[in-house]
Amino acid sequence: MNSAEAKKLITALHKVWNLNLLSEIPNIYTEDFVVHWSKVNKESTSFGHDGIRKAIQETLIAFPDWFEDVVDIIAENDRVVTRYVSTGTHSGPYQGIQPTGKKIKVDEISIFRLKENKVAEQWCLVDDLALLKQLQK
Repeated sequence: MNSAEAKKLITALHKVWNLNLLSEIPNIYTEDFVVHWSKVNKESTSFGHDGIRKAIQETLIAFPDWFEDVVDIIAENDRVVTRYVSTGTHSGPYQGIQPTGKKIKVDEISIFRLKENKVAEQWCLVDDLALLKQLQK
């Protein structure tokens, strides 16, 4: 997969999160996909299509208007890195925090490993402190 195709794949991945396109998961992620979540998450990893589907659904319950705005995207060999700003309104439970109605804005970076033209692994770095401070009452 060349750099342009890799960037297109990861752009489509962010679109899955932004538009709740769960039906696209098999086209984006490998069946044995592994994601390493940010340290604030109760579960440090998720596995396969079911794991990423659950993560997207839980995020959209907590933040129904969740949006990932990609600021930078870099692709080299089998890796793609995105820097993005995620926003949403806290309307459902998140990591044990009951809904606050607050709008959040958080910086994120993800590193993706590609295999066979799909995403096989992801490492997420979220500004957890900024996110949690925004959810304080």
